[in-house]
Amino acid sequence: MYIILVHSHILPEHVERFREVTLQNAEASRGEEGCVRFDVLQQADDPTRFTFIEMFKSEADAASHRETPHFKRWLREAIPLMGEERTRVVYRDVSLTEN
Repeated sequence: MYIILVHSHILPEHVERFREVTLQNAEASRGEEGCVRFDVLQQADDPTRFTFIEMFKSEADAASHRETPHFKRWLREAIPLMGEERTRVVYRDVSLTEN
């Protein structure tokens, strides 16, 4: 499993627009063949901070995700809403909860 945690800090006046474009991207991402999970979290004590938990079957599937029209649209629309550059950390699974 190829897992990515992405942390984004959004300008306060753009939080609702960021949520909108992000939810569109998340829904489309969940339909990708190689996508296992695509979760979007908003920090409870600071609603300008979001974390994405993206799980793909392989690194190649994550790379394919970054080439999709919905992800490229998300980049164009979401990046200008951020107060700072997003951070991204890649993980490998050790023990995951089965649903």
